[in-house]
Amino acid sequence: MSTVAILVTDDDAPALWDVYEAGLACVVFGIAHFDPWYEMRLCGLNPAKPRAQSGWVLSPEHGLEGLHGADTIIVPSVPQAVLDGTEPLDLLLVKELQDAAENGVRIAALCNGAFVLAEAGLLNGRRATAHWSYTDRLARRFPEVDVDDSVLYIDDGNVLTSAGAAAGLDLCLHLVRQDLGAHIANQLARKLCVPAHRTGGQAQFVTRHVPETDDDSIAPVLEWATEHLDRPLTVAQLARRAGMSQRTFFRRLHDATGSTPLQWLLAQRVAHAQALLETTSLSVEQVAERCGLGTGANLRRHFTAHVGVPPTDYRRAYTA
Repeated sequence: MSTVAILVTDDDAPALWDVYEAGLACVVFGIAHFDPWYEMRLCGLNPAKPRAQSGWVLSPEHGLEGLHGADTIIVPSVPQAVLDGTEPLDLLLVKELQDAAENGVRIAALCNGAFVLAEAGLLNGRRATAHWSYTDRLARRFPEVDVDDSVLYIDDGNVLTSAGAAAGLDLCLHLVRQDLGAHIANQLARKLCVPAHRTGGQAQFVTRHVPETDDDSIAPVLEWATEHLDRPLTVAQLARRAGMSQRTFFRRLHDATGSTPLQWLLAQRVAHAQALLETTSLSVEQVAERCGLGTGANLRRHFTAHVGVPPTDYRRAYTA
């Protein structure tokens, strides 16, 4: 069982957004949704001191020693004074994070938790992101960090960062996908009623995440598409099914997801291929047919480009 330590860095009352970001991580890693996949530790500088804001309380049960032996450390927020640059980050906390990084522990920052990683020097020479409204400040304060304000999250090996709010949940699901595979991550996403997989490179800021009315919702046609990935789907076909022109469908889907129809469709095909490789003994050719990529060669090309390893290597990791 993997151990995830969630680090509450505020020693005083956290803002409601900080409580929200910490809550996202706790929901993903602290609840045995189907099986007890993770051991979660809520850690803080002063575990005996509850942190309250507008009736909400964060009360870490572990001090910084709770970080020891963790496989993953999640930093969901930053003290306001550190964000403002008026106070430094606690030196003991900095040392703990640096030691963890040197030992190969995976460390992920949600939203403005990126400032904590930057203060600890863990983002030097790396691409990183944060909530778009703070990325300019992050870039000015830490010029050695390659700040990208256009993406949902960035996976740079053992150091990961995300934008705010829903993007933090995307990053947490990305970690589950890395640890337990696409099938489990998809099950969890379905339980949480969120998209199964939004790639990190997707745009942070989109016009709207859900259509404004039920009448012109594209959600039903997208759900239909994911259930019929074995078919040679086209943008024209999906637009007709949605009762829209291709131009309108393209705009609506991009507004809702930040992706073009073909990018979205390819991402769903690859995600379905991941699940089939994890849960079936189908050949690569059969998986290619089931997910609509046609041939094994086509699957290998797109799968390797999206996932980073060939299908056979990916399957081996989940059947060893």
